Amino acid sequence: MSKPQTLYLEEPDSAPLHVAEGSSAAAKKTNVNLRIDSGTRQLIDDAAALLGKTRTEFMLESARREAIDVLLDKRLFVLSPKSYNAFIQALDNSPEPGPKLRSLLRRVPAWQK
Repeated sequence: MSKPQTLYLEEPDSAPLHVAEGSSAAAKKTNVNLRIDSGTRQLIDDAAALLGKTRTEFMLESARREAIDVLLDKRLFVLSPKSYNAFIQALDNSPEPGPKLRSLLRRVPAWQK
């Protein structure tokens, strides 16, 4: 069975995705202040206690995991070999531009007016 292909999407003007593992002693610590209702705080405290973690540990790990998921969701997707080949084929053999695309490409961008 073939291994799925992984495609990493990088936008030209975006910084590459960096995921730091663990914490470095040289990393500067900073504060994040949140205002939450007492019910949400209790929910977080209960979940953290079940895992044997402090509120801070629980919130940081949860927020970090969600941030990684969001970033990867926008930059990474996995395709089967068949789908990967179809995707590459579509990229390599794009259709000729139609009249609407030609019209759009002739326009002067707003920032150049």
